[in-house]
Parts: sequence; structure tokens; C-alpha cells
Amino acid sequence: MTSNMPDSYDPECSVGYLTKRVFQLARIGMEPIFADEEVTHVQWSAMMALHHGVGGTAAELSRHLCHDTGATTRILDTLEERGLIERSRSTTDRRVVRLSLTDRGRIVTDRCKAKVLAHWDEWLADWSGEDVARFVGYLVRLRNKLETVA
Repeated sequence: MTSNMPDSYDPECSVGYLTKRVFQLARIGMEPIFADEEVTHVQWSAMMALHHGVGGTAAELSRHLCHDTGATTRILDTLEERGLIERSRSTTDRRVVRLSLTDRGRIVTDRCKAKVLAHWDEWLADWSGEDVARFVGYLVRLRNKLETVA
């Protein structure tokens, strides 16, 4: 447990700092993947959300990505222009625009996913399976807690 006293703060023992830094370093480490692809990391993240049934509308996707709606709309516009996603009006409520991957979008999503997983496998190669499972369990637990207070 980290101390709540500002004078005793050590970033190397801070969950907040370390999770932010791991995220930043992983994004940098994945740049070569997306340099060779037709999408950016953020665009691929949006496509992965759609692939897994999260963010079926722009508003839902915006919340999931923690992006403002304007930025999300620009991401979606680009993906639609490239033929990777499609928008369709709901048949039950014309105000709702549903998002889905195209066949081409699924191919790009899966290809990038394979490359991303290979990177994580390499980064965690010297971890035991038990350590990885324990770490994932802690991350899920933290995510679940944060989702209840967000």
C-alpha cells in the first residue's frame, strides 16, 4: 500500500504512475506495428472494441475509449472512409446509428491483434504463466473497481 503522505511519494511504488508508464512504453513499443498498417493504435483500439461488442454506437465507443465525442467522430469518419467500419441506422430507433466492422475491417483488426499479442508475448516471455495470470487478475480487479466509481 502506498502512503498518502506527499513527502513519502515514490513513483516507483505508485500504482498510478507505474500503470501510466507501462501504457506509455507499450504504445511506443507498438508503434512499428501500426507504422506498417493502415490504422493507428487508437483506430485499432476502436476497431477491437467493436470486434468485442463494446461501443456499438459512437457515444458508447467514446465512453469506452475515454475520448471526447468529437475525437471519436473523427476516428470513425476515417475508419468509414477507409472501408473498415460501417454505420447503419437502427431499424427500431432512427436516431441511433450502429457501428460495425466490415469484412476488411475484421481482417485488419485480426492482423494487428496477432502482431500486438506477439509483442506482449515477447515482453512477458520471462514471466511464468502463473505470474501472468495473477497480474491479469489484479488488473481485472482494479479495472472493475475503477468502473464502479467512474
